[in-house]
Amino acid sequence: MSDLSDVDFDVYSWVLQHRTIEVDAVAGGTGRAAQEVRLSVERLLGAQLLHRSPEDDSVAFAVAPDTAASRLAAPLEEEIRTRQREISGIREELGRFMPRYLQRRSVGDALEVLENVEDVRGALNHASDRCRREVLTSQPGGGSRVPEAMQEALRRDEAMLRRGISIRSLYHHTARFNGPSQAYVAAASALGAQYRTAHELFGRLIAFDRELAFIPVPDGSWGAVVIREPATVAYLCDIFEQTWDRATPFSNAVGQGLEEVAREIHETIIRLLAAGLKDEAIARRLGMSLRTARRHIADIMEELGAGSRFQAGAAAAARGLLDDSRPADPAAQATTD
Repeated sequence: MSDLSDVDFDVYSWVLQHRTIEVDAVAGGTGRAAQEVRLSVERLLGAQLLHRSPEDDSVAFAVAPDTAASRLAAPLEEEIRTRQREISGIREELGRFMPRYLQRRSVGDALEVLENVEDVRGALNHASDRCRREVLTSQPGGGSRVPEAMQEALRRDEAMLRRGISIRSLYHHTARFNGPSQAYVAAASALGAQYRTAHELFGRLIAFDRELAFIPVPDGSWGAVVIREPATVAYLCDIFEQTWDRATPFSNAVGQGLEEVAREIHETIIRLLAAGLKDEAIARRLGMSLRTARRHIADIMEELGAGSRFQAGAAAAARGLLDDSRPADPAAQATTD
């Protein structure tokens, strides 16, 4: 249907009163050119706003706009109904396979393994929609999160925050130096979310209402294990709380606390070097790239005048750099509390 114009309003009004579409008559009555009238009549007929008399082609009736709209919309509405029936059929047909899927992937009712990122995202969206009180998350890796995943997570968080859900999240200190992470935290913090960072984290975790938890599968893929068993979920939430209590409120790299963050990262690398960890393990523990970790390690080795990890550990011990009363493993502490 072509766009209607002022000419069409004039012609429609004339036909409404005089019931004729004879071009010269309409042109004389509206003051429009004959060619304009001829094209306008075709548009109005196409829009179902005019109906030509079957007995006389020069006679036409103006049709009520809502009646014309119903006539034009009828085929589209029928197509929509057809598509809806097709969608319902697809869901019903494929839904028959759900019991088999759940039977194969679940271990009792307390544990479920999701093997691919699409299933994980769907489960997280569903859990977010059903969340009533609180979300706790631990996101190791600093700035390594995929931007698309962060955008989807931000949409979920915004929806929950607007419903009054409490959200607390832990990041590695290295997230303070990452632009996307800073933007994510700023957007969610403005709505009431809370963020803290730590030099080491216990692992990735998302927990909803202390009833449902997601942890990664151990193969390094994008899969996840969904945990519903109450004692296990409570244990994971306790580990989160212990780490949260020792963590530092999030600020970007130019904000307050940067020197403290840099010092903690520096001391942690020294302790991990002395413990004999490889470069890859240190990078993973601190949520930084291997290249960045190796740069820190090289600076520390030069600072200590050490040519090997053993010499670095001995030099650090001699300077009292390994003295640290803080517990190294929140999971270990949780078992003794």
